[in-house]
Amino acid sequence: MSQADGRTEGYNLHAYRPQSEFLDNTETHHARPLTDAVITVRVIKSFEYRTMKALVLHVDLTQTNIAQLRERCVDAVRTQAGFKAYRNVANQLDTLKLYTHAHGAKTSNLIINLDHPEWIFANDPKGPCLADLGIRR
Repeated sequence: MSQADGRTEGYNLHAYRPQSEFLDNTETHHARPLTDAVITVRVIKSFEYRTMKALVLHVDLTQTNIAQLRERCVDAVRTQAGFKAYRNVANQLDTLKLYTHAHGAKTSNLIINLDHPEWIFANDPKGPCLADLGIRR
């Protein structure tokens, strides 16, 4: 035992003891730039039956607005194989609402966040970019 705390030298290199100098403690919504964000969009087919499917998109938050994001969502539902059951409602996808912020409080409702009515975004083709609306990576 060569160390002052009574442990052997091999303990410092043990596989289950993480090396803190190799760990990055940056929160995930600060780790990626705004130009290369990964967002998850919930495509809701029915509120009554609580049917939804998650769509993962890589988006430039500084250049994309709500109308462009909605078009990307509709195109993905029409073309991706995983959304075959959702194609009949692709034209009805008309509203985007923020569900939660990264590292923020979550709601108890499994489909949509009813707590913040100000998080409903208008489908304005000349509206502000997603970063200006407060959407984070």
